[in-house]
Amino acid sequence: MASAITTLAADAPTLSAANTGFMLICSALVMLMTPGLAFFYGGMVRVKSSLNMLMMSFISLGIVTILWVLYGFSLAFGTDSGSLIGWNSDYVGLSGIGITELWDGYTIPVYVFAVFQLMFAVITPALISGALADRVKFSAWILFTALWVTVVYFPVAHWVWGAGGWLFEMGVIDFAGGTAVHINAGAAALGVILVIGKRVGFKKDPMRPHSLPLVMLGAGLLWFGWFGFNAGSWLGNDDGVGAVMFVNTQVATAAAMLAWLAYEKLRHGSFTTLGAASGAVAGLVAITPAGGAVSPLGAIAVGAIAGLLCAMAVGLKYKFGYDDSLDVVGVHLVGGVVGSLLVGLFATGGVQSDVAGLFYGGGLEQLGKQAIGVFSVLAYSLVASAVLALLLDKTIGMRVPEDDEVAGIDQIEHAETAYDFSGAGGGAAARSTTAPTPSAASKKVDA
Repeated sequence: MASAITTLAADAPTLSAANTGFMLICSALVMLMTPGLAFFYGGMVRVKSSLNMLMMSFISLGIVTILWVLYGFSLAFGTDSGSLIGWNSDYVGLSGIGITELWDGYTIPVYVFAVFQLMFAVITPALISGALADRVKFSAWILFTALWVTVVYFPVAHWVWGAGGWLFEMGVIDFAGGTAVHINAGAAALGVILVIGKRVGFKKDPMRPHSLPLVMLGAGLLWFGWFGFNAGSWLGNDDGVGAVMFVNTQVATAAAMLAWLAYEKLRHGSFTTLGAASGAVAGLVAITPAGGAVSPLGAIAVGAIAGLLCAMAVGLKYKFGYDDSLDVVGVHLVGGVVGSLLVGLFATGGVQSDVAGLFYGGGLEQLGKQAIGVFSVLAYSLVASAVLALLLDKTIGMRVPEDDEVAGIDQIEHAETAYDFSGAGGGAAARSTTAPTPSAASKKVDA
């Protein structure tokens, strides 16, 4: 008996400074994704609502952080209850956790795991906001965010990643959030927009992005931060799985961007910067659940398929008449579904686990599990989010008045505008004293 105890003690994980440092860096990278998303979305809207779009992402950093510390971490990763939710009183307020206490089975402290998962919880409701641009009261958005993470995100995170969660125990593979983050957010976005309706002028007025450079900046920050999102989800760097995930993240994103641009060129005749940015994000979304199960060649296939299907899906809002302002449904919901299901086809059985997909001799079993995970999260999030939006709409009201929407939500909700040119100089008086006399040639050109 004594020798057995000695052996167990020797095999128990010990704190790894390398893995702890790596995971803290990954946590910071995932945090950076929320400001990156703010720029990505903020550049895609019209100038009169760009600040509101930025704020709808940034506010998540405040609300979700506090709720996560108070009870969210406990609900998502506490001791399982009925395979549906967790709870651990030591996690409430993060008050009962020792500073060197390790996350079960790993070499990183519980605090590090908690802060890493916090950043996932922060960005998920922020993803939803892109579907609601131009028309939602900021106070209603604050309440919706608090309610949504409590009722939807925390339970779903437990289903997918929590020990004892029913999807986790079933064997659904979601390496870094295809179901828990992207399908969850995309389905929620669809549920809310079906309740609150379309923007004023949808399909009539031009609603082009006001700053494509901001969109590209945001996409670049998302791409950069996503390496922490994906590679960090293995919670360490000891066996090479995280390295494969890092490579697959880059490969799939590149393939998706190229596929989206190819579709765009064939369909519309141009390679657009918005298409490049959107294609990259579609690839990032799709490889998130799959990247720990597929090879780099499989990652190319996942990215290319997602880029093509998401590019096709963004036009569905015009066909079906729902106003998904910034294509959250077309990119995050569709991309998440594609990436999650393709695990059942392209899993090699030689990376994160020995589970093989259909194309590697594994049959249809894993594909069936992936489908259950995809459609259960989709259905729950869609219905629960629509109910929350309906309750808020019938009580405090979700939308700003039509006149305020037309005038610009930035000025109404935040008493600010994104750009102030009043101090830039110019004016008739300045021109009359400083402008040189035009030459005869220039007069002819002006005429």
